[in-house]
Formats: sequence, C-alpha cells, structure tokens
Amino acid sequence: MHSKSYAQILERIHAGLEASRAVFARFTPGAIETEYKVGHDPVTEADRALDAVLRKELLRDGEGWLSEESVDDPVRLQRSRVWVVDPLDGTREFVKGIPEFCVSIGFVEDGRPVAGGIYNPATDETFLGAIDSGVTYNGKGSHPSQRKTLDGALVLASRSEVKRGEWKVFENSNLNIRPMGSVAYKLALVAVGLADVTFTLTPKNEWDVVAGAALVQSACGFVSTLEKTDLVANRRDPLLSGLLASGPFLREPLLTLVEPHMRIAAEKT
Repeated sequence: MHSKSYAQILERIHAGLEASRAVFARFTPGAIETEYKVGHDPVTEADRALDAVLRKELLRDGEGWLSEESVDDPVRLQRSRVWVVDPLDGTREFVKGIPEFCVSIGFVEDGRPVAGGIYNPATDETFLGAIDSGVTYNGKGSHPSQRKTLDGALVLASRSEVKRGEWKVFENSNLNIRPMGSVAYKLALVAVGLADVTFTLTPKNEWDVVAGAALVQSACGFVSTLEKTDLVANRRDPLLSGLLASGPFLREPLLTLVEPHMRIAAEKT
C-alpha cells in the first residue's frame, strides 16, 4: 500500500542531508587521500563516513537499504520501502576539488522512486521533493524547464562520457552541451529547471539515479530508461542501461534525438 503522504519521509531525508553537511565540513575537496576500488573507481574516507551517518539517520525497522558504499543485503528485495543512497556521487570531482559532487538520497516504495534529496556542499544547494508535494530548491518551490524544443537547450553531459568521445555524435546538433560531474547533481538541476535535459547512454547503478529521478518526476518532468520504460528500482541487479530526463515538453524531441543510440546502448548492458 502506498503512503498517503511522504511528509515524514521528507523530514528524514532533510535530516540526512543536514547530517551529511556536518560530515562534509570535516573534509577539504581536492585535498583528501583516495583509494581505488576494482574498476578504478575512487573512494575516500568521506564516502564511508557519509554512508554510516546516512544509515543511522534514515533506516528504520522493516525498511531496505541499497548504498554504493555498503555490502548489498538481499533482504532489501523483500521490503516494499527501500532507501537507495549514494553517499558521495561525483567522488572524482570531490577528489579534484571540482564543485560538482553531492550526497544523493532516494526513497523507493514498491519499486517506484517516490521521494529524494540531493545536497551539493560545494555550492550549498539543496534539492528536496516527493511525488505528492513537488520539489523545492533551497527551500523554495521550483519547476522544471518549460522549453518545448531542443534548439539551444542546455544539456548536461557526463564529463567522463565526453572525455571518452561518447558525445561526439551530438556535437553537430543545435544543443548547448555542458560537461559536468555527478549524474545525481545533473538530474537535480533538471528537476528545478536550471538545465533542460540530461541523459546517459552508459550503464548506471540505481544509487546513481534514483534520488534524481524521484526529484524530476516529483516536479512533473520526464524520466525514462533506455528501454522507454519507467524506472523500476530495488531490483536484484541494480545496474541500469542508462537514463533520460528533461522538462515535461521535451519528451518526444529527446526520444527522437537519442532513438538511434538507445537500442545499441541498451543491448550492451
């Protein structure tokens, strides 16, 4: 059964974001020791400290937990209410001192992302929202882009994908493409209308995108997987083929733009 109101969930998410603020204050971006996981993904003491404080603030009996920095507990698959968390999305940017990293908290009910919170400590931006109450940006009500065409649209691209050449196919389109770190942060910016579009045709894990997708959908924006389906979360395998997000009126133009590439990308997953 779905909750009638997510007000209490939003209170817990806000408390989690505030707790993360205190943790971030202990570290200096660009001046922190870094280790590397399998696959060359960086991890820092901040990642682990944030994971611990978020688990303490958010998790209650009967709820599931999926975090990039926690060992996956399959018990979450038996829970209808699950937290999907990336304690520090954009660790590469954090390590380099680039202000494009955030804590990302998503809440899932019966497989559906229904609430989320994202906080970027470098820019002091807080994004908070639920499907029954809309989205706030730094405490004020906000809305996604109302743009109706992609001509000149601000499209946030993954900095690492751009470096690998994966966005070359879009260079000749009439888009304003801006490379940026942290997919969660990019989704948050789309949710509140500070960007028109973001998409990735590269596989992402649920903890990368669930909070941001919840925010975009809470703002009545458009979100889709590469299979042209709604995002279903708390799956046994949390790896997704990719994700598209935009303001509500860019659904068809965006799908048309990426259609030639979506099927190929989805088949690689």
